[in-house]
Amino acid sequence: MDALARQAISIDVGNRLRQLRESRKISMRTLATMSGLSANALSMIERGKTSPSVSTLYRIADALSVPVTDFFGPDETRKKVVFLKADERTRLSFLRGLWEGLGGEQFAGRAMPFMLTLESGASSGPNSMLHSGHEFVFCLRGQLEYQVEGQVYHLATGDSLLFAAQLKHRWRNPGGTVTNVLIIISDYADGDQPHPHLEKIES
Repeated sequence: MDALARQAISIDVGNRLRQLRESRKISMRTLATMSGLSANALSMIERGKTSPSVSTLYRIADALSVPVTDFFGPDETRKKVVFLKADERTRLSFLRGLWEGLGGEQFAGRAMPFMLTLESGASSGPNSMLHSGHEFVFCLRGQLEYQVEGQVYHLATGDSLLFAAQLKHRWRNPGGTVTNVLIIISDYADGDQPHPHLEKIES
């Protein structure tokens, strides 16, 4: 990861998961049942022994009934204008990748931008994702494979993809170099953060 990413504010996913779970008075066993994940897998995440995939984070967020951006930190007062310096981004690490918030977690409007940095072989995880709103994807560097409802789209530098996010989708970096991707989720209903729903069967 580059120097800028190292300077950004890192999120302790395990600690944040524990905060979200305990604030809702949900036991580890109950969350396991609700999310379809094993209690052991959740315990490993909470103890910082493993990094969850993006699709796993979506699955946990779905079970907790929170937007996935809640993993980036506590709820704050939403703003109509969000100015974010490059070194003020919050970042969340996952296997072979980095997920950076670009202010959507603070914004009062209906847009959620974020940046993905994907090493070779990085993927969203074993499950497809779906949520409300629309998803715009712009490949800034490298290669990206996006699968939407079984249709595979191959993006190279400068290519873009726009689709209704309630369609099942997943992504991966099939190339041998680092990929940088800008993703914007938008146009979800007022009061409805782009709420995640995951396929319950791995595909």
